[in-house]
Amino acid sequence: MRWVTLALALAVVGVQGELWLGKGNMPQVVSLRMQLAQQQQANDAARSRNARTVAEVSDLKEGLEMVEEKARSELGMVKPDEILVQYTRAAAPAAPPAAPPAATAAIPSATGTSAGATPGAAKP
Repeated sequence: MRWVTLALALAVVGVQGELWLGKGNMPQVVSLRMQLAQQQQANDAARSRNARTVAEVSDLKEGLEMVEEKARSELGMVKPDEILVQYTRAAAPAAPPAAPPAATAAIPSATGTSAGATPGAAKP
């Protein structure tokens, strides 16, 4: 009876070892599941883009309204009897202009002339 218990315990350890360390082990399964979830999200996004593209193509095939809208928005086209008026909003209010510089006083220089005086003029 003791040998049977020992043999069953070794079989369980062997199966668990194969599950955790062998081909198709648990960490690999978890990694593959994460990759599958990411790929499914990418597929859903692609399906959404494809649906929008199919709708746009059918609109282009069926009506001229979509063509006119595309021409106006992307190419800036206008009808011959229209007047185009564009306006933009300022991003931020402009800063007030700087105050004019104060009048500078005549400052004597090392040559004996004052600022603003002509260099050839005599000192009084």
